[in-house]
This record gives sequence, C-alpha cells and structure tokens, in this order.
Amino acid sequence: MKEGVYMGYSQHQSFYLRDRWVSKAIKGIEGNASFFFEKDAFEKIGLGKNMVQSLKYWTIATKIYEELRDNNQKYHQITRLGKFIKEKDRAIKYFNTAGLLHHSLATNKDISTTWYWFFNIYTETAFTREDVLEELTNWVQKREKRVVSENSLKRDIDCLIKLYTSGGSTADPEEVILSPLFKLNLLEERNGIIYKKEAQMDKSNLLLVGYTLLKYMQGRNLSAISIDDLVHKEELLGKLYNMKRSTIVNLISGWTEHPEYPATFTRTNNLDTVRLPEVSPEEFIYYEYERKVEKNYDY
Repeated sequence: MKEGVYMGYSQHQSFYLRDRWVSKAIKGIEGNASFFFEKDAFEKIGLGKNMVQSLKYWTIATKIYEELRDNNQKYHQITRLGKFIKEKDRAIKYFNTAGLLHHSLATNKDISTTWYWFFNIYTETAFTREDVLEELTNWVQKREKRVVSENSLKRDIDCLIKLYTSGGSTADPEEVILSPLFKLNLLEERNGIIYKKEAQMDKSNLLLVGYTLLKYMQGRNLSAISIDDLVHKEELLGKLYNMKRSTIVNLISGWTEHPEYPATFTRTNNLDTVRLPEVSPEEFIYYEYERKVEKNYDY
C-alpha cells in the first residue's frame, strides 16, 4: 500500500446511508446528470442540505455512480453496477443488493478508507468504539502524509457502526432510521461492545459471492485462487463478510453445480484451488438474478 493515497475520511456529513436514499439519488440523477451540483437539489429531493451532500458522497462510495467533468460542468455517470441496482432493486430490499453496496464500500480505498481498513485490515472481532478509534488513528498516522483529525476518524467510526446496526434497537424504534445495510447483520453492538459477525449466506447468495470473487480476479487478471486466499486476503470473502473457511468451502462447492457459469474446485492435500468461469462480474449478477426470479425464490 502506498503512503498518502487514502483521502476518504468523514465525507458523509455524519449521516449514514438511509433507507430509500439510493432510490432518491437515482431519481434525481435520471432527470439531470448534474442534479447534485444544483443549488436547489435539497428542495427537489426533500432532504436537508447536509444530507444531500452526504447522499452525493454515498452514491460515489458505493460505486453506483462516478463523478465526471465536462469542461467546467460536473456530473454523475451511472456505473455497470449502478445500472443493475437501478433496474433490479433500487430500494435495496434484498440481502444481495445490500451486500453489493457493502462490497463497494469495503473495497473503495480512496473514497471510503475507514470502511476498507475496518473490514480488510482490522482483525479484532470484539471491541469498544475507543479501541477501534485508537487503532484506526495509529494506522492513519503511519500512512497519511497529511494530518487527519481524530474527530474526522471518530465520525467515520460512529457512522460505520450506525450503517450496519441502525434498525436493530428496540429501545426506541421511532428514533431509529433504518439503514439498508442493517439486513447484512455484520455488526452487533451490546453493552458498549461491538461484535463482528459472520454474514449468513447459502446458495441463494451466489450472486454476491460470485460478484466478490469475479471482481477481485478481474482487477488482477487472475483465473484461479486458493481457498487460503479467500479466507485471509483483503477484498475477499473471509475479510469482507467475516466468513469462516468451512462456510467458504460450502459456498464454493455449491458454485460448481451452477448450470451456466460453474466454478471448478480442485481439492488436494496441499492446496485447495478455485478456478472461476469466464464471465464478467456484472454479466454474472444479471444472469443469477434472472435465474433466481425464474426459480421464484427470494432474491
């Protein structure tokens, strides 16, 4: 990792991504690609000014849109992932779609750096907010050429925890605004302690598992990978979804039976290797979505 390349701290205005926000962003940009750069965007979308700035950040951090410039005019352009979400589940109703957003956040080093660090580098599974803030601060100080304030990092940690836990409190349900990523159940906070939890996945989540692996391989021009790497390497199943080796092996075994894009799983004494099908991550999720719709089980 290069020093001084991480820049994405506390750009969310302390607002975590809320239920229906993605749909609001898509609707706004559909009508005007420069929607988020208009002075009256907050009035049109029905959110406060700071919330609009926050939503603009989340559209980029989740890789649904990318920000471009034509002459002096900034605008948003939808990505291939964004097109899938726009067409299939813009309300983020389903686990797999929430998982795709999580994958984007936790692999977006430059934009959502704290998320990348928390899921790929930070190895503790039970901790306090003070614990995780101290570790993040130490990590940032060693790698950033510029000074990043502790308050910025604290806002990131607070926002991250809320993003994955908002919706679970029964203390005052009217006070809780649901986060679409709550359904992943990756974090739980009890009595001041935060716990990382394993994402509960089975064959119905092959869309998300396949996308994660294919995206990793595509970016590195690989066609095969070991189970050990899937467990331990950054941006893969063990790190992103707190997944155990046995769970990963079961999911990969299920993928070998795919009717159109099967993986090949070679098990030896020394090295268990997975060879992936020749298909793009986006083509795979479209196919898998349609296959699941035809089978009529919950996407």
